[in-house]
Amino acid sequence: MGRAEDITLDQLRPYLGTHAPKLGALRGLEKFATGQSNPTYKLLTEAGAYVLRAKPAGTLLKSAHQVDREYRVMAALRASRVPVPDMIHLATDTASPIGRAFFIMDFKEGRIFWDPAVPEVDTTTRHAIYDGMNEALAALHDVDVAGAGLSDFGKPGNYFARQTDRWSRQYVASKVTDNADMDRLMGWLADHMPDDDGQVSLVHGDYRLDNMIFASDAPQVIAVLDWELSTLGHPFADLAYQCMQWRLPHQGGMRGLGGLDRTALGIPSERAYVAAYCDRRGIQAPDNWAFYLAFSFFRLAAILEGVVRRAHDGNASNPETAKSYAAAIPLLAAAAGDIISGKTL
Repeated sequence: MGRAEDITLDQLRPYLGTHAPKLGALRGLEKFATGQSNPTYKLLTEAGAYVLRAKPAGTLLKSAHQVDREYRVMAALRASRVPVPDMIHLATDTASPIGRAFFIMDFKEGRIFWDPAVPEVDTTTRHAIYDGMNEALAALHDVDVAGAGLSDFGKPGNYFARQTDRWSRQYVASKVTDNADMDRLMGWLADHMPDDDGQVSLVHGDYRLDNMIFASDAPQVIAVLDWELSTLGHPFADLAYQCMQWRLPHQGGMRGLGGLDRTALGIPSERAYVAAYCDRRGIQAPDNWAFYLAFSFFRLAAILEGVVRRAHDGNASNPETAKSYAAAIPLLAAAAGDIISGKTL
């Protein structure tokens, strides 16, 4: 963690003294070094440790960095089986003493695993970690959306049709280099769009191992974090997004499981992981699995293309990261091409 030079305790003290008095006296603020798009800090107070998560400074896209949505969804999930921290307070853009929205939640002491091979633990523990992650995902998709007060958290209609249209338009508008695999993929997704089966759940949007905290002494998920992309959608979008990890290379910064001896590591196969999820939810294995996987690869590639475009235009916050994303896009498109050609299913 590093110093929090962009937010000061003097800015926060009067406001939190009024709106979150349970925190007591503020004693320290340290910025987490790991790269969230919304700056995140450890707030030390008289009452203990908390987390402050804020919008970035500067001009932002209207639909981006909506920490108020993150706060709302985690507050709504507190009564569910989905592990989330307790929410303490939300400061809106207009009321915030730092000029932008932020929220405060409990700090969860535990472990974050950045490498999906989880080299820190033994085989038995590694298997239990993946099972715990599977259990939390199934619990998320079983949440009663209406009962949680989230019926208006997303748009109605065919989620995959909306998302494919959105990211196709975004990709075409952003692309820096022509990519025949991406062009083919867009056409294939449009031609193979599954009918809307009526399934609607809360989806996380970025469900992966390093977006959760595990207990320090057990392979148990104690908090799912980073809900910035959450919405109402199709549960298989989250499932397929996570299963991309089985197909991405482990080397080159992709954080995948490709090329690893997953059996020796104690990591379940993709098929076993999907089966465990379906068993937990009491549902049939998904039809159109190739579509859901291909869509996930395409969505991620389109998102990365937007970052590359901003770097190309001189607006990237981290040009070196954008370069690595530019190299990843053809790999993602080629992997999706193998899926839709039937080479990897």
